[in-house]
Amino acid sequence: MNHSRWKLKREQELGADHGESEETRAERAEIRLAMAFAKAVYDRRKELGLSQSDVAERAGLTQAKVSRIEGADAVPTLPLLRRLARALDASLSIALDEDQEKVAFVARTAA
Repeated sequence: MNHSRWKLKREQELGADHGESEETRAERAEIRLAMAFAKAVYDRRKELGLSQSDVAERAGLTQAKVSRIEGADAVPTLPLLRRLARALDASLSIALDEDQEKVAFVARTAA
């Protein structure tokens, strides 16, 4: 069996909940959300042409904290989410449902 077939079979098995506990599914959902948020921060920062240090300065954080956020190693609090949104000159949109998480920074328009 080649790799692509093995991968498809593995995904089908996981999708069918073979041996995966509710706790494991919840952990996977948390990881997906952290990764989606990390990617949204990274993408918006790159869109603005900013370094991690630039974002850190704008948000009143350290560069190391921004790095941990982009690496999905930090769980942001609500005040931190607000500070990041302001630093990235955007609104933060988070949509959560049973099967999918979506995180996006939406650029603010000039008023």
